[in-house]
Amino acid sequence: MKIQINTDKNIAGSEQLQAKTEAVIVARLGRFQAQLTRIEAHLSDENGQKAGQDDKKCMLEARAEGRQPVTASHSAATLDQAIAGAADKLQRLLESTFGQLNAQERSPAGRQPVP
Repeated sequence: MKIQINTDKNIAGSEQLQAKTEAVIVARLGRFQAQLTRIEAHLSDENGQKAGQDDKKCMLEARAEGRQPVTASHSAATLDQAIAGAADKLQRLLESTFGQLNAQERSPAGRQPVP
């Protein structure tokens, strides 16, 4: 699973920021490593130099082999909060997506699973 971090012109893409972002992504999404080929993080500051509430945004895009990408985003007062929030949302989305796929694979073709 490759992790790519992109920042807008208002956020410095320092090594520390990249390491911290990767650590959060691996901690929350590492268990999906076998199913995912790449995760892209897009970090932005909506207001630029102006102060604002919840103006930091993280959008995560997960790409699974043979499937359309799925995304989750979160806005918060700090980048750390935005990254953690987006990772939590993406984790729930992937749990749901891969859980449904696994259920379909386990059920015999043409039969509905018994509740």
